[in-house]
Amino acid sequence: MPMNVPARSSALDLRPLSARSVVLSLLLGAHPPELPVRELVRLVESFDVGGSTLRAALSRMVAAGDLRRTDGGYRLSDRLLDRQRRQDDAVHPRTRAWDGDWEMAVITATGRGPAERADLRARLTALRLAELREGVWLRPANLTRALPGDLDQVVQRYTARPGRPSGELAETLWPLEDWSATARGLLAHIAGEARPAGRLTAFAAVVRHLLADPVLPPGLLPADWPGAELRAAYTGYQRSLIGEARARVRGT
Repeated sequence: MPMNVPARSSALDLRPLSARSVVLSLLLGAHPPELPVRELVRLVESFDVGGSTLRAALSRMVAAGDLRRTDGGYRLSDRLLDRQRRQDDAVHPRTRAWDGDWEMAVITATGRGPAERADLRARLTALRLAELREGVWLRPANLTRALPGDLDQVVQRYTARPGRPSGELAETLWPLEDWSATARGLLAHIAGEARPAGRLTAFAAVVRHLLADPVLPPGLLPADWPGAELRAAYTGYQRSLIGEARARVRGT
């Protein structure tokens, strides 16, 4: 799909949000990840979630370990704080000037079952590494982040300077044109979506899409890369969402 043609809404990852998904979307975007009951009730009312449905969802989420009760509201459990950190890193990635080096991770562990291999692939992908060939993962060394120490048990890490042109290598490793087209489709969809529930659904899709952004150095990206625009749209939406709810609560 050409970059200048927005993706159709039907091609976007617009999953209907359950009451649980609405609550998690709100708390994952809140800092700190806690909301008083009154604010939470006000927020979910905008997204077609009734009071009884909300109460049932909150009870199930506390029982499942997704949330914990506080004196006046609900807070993300420690288990979900890592998910919030990943989301924060997707929205506000920490980068550094790129000098041409690439990170390389070579899988050295053997004898792993399918589930272990799939889990390792998911972890390396979440770290924005891409697989060049089986067992060899790499990316430009422009991110300010440490790899989890336990990965040293299954991979060896190197710094590399590929002989292949970096731009050509990046295009091989990541579907950059597809990512850009979907991002522009999401931005176009958001601009035309006025319903609160529809906007929350769209911005949940924005977060999922940002998690798949390789966050490459600018010189390796296609022209008019929409990553910064998508991040700004989400940041502005989240700020206004929480601000408006708190203003409504103060006015009652």
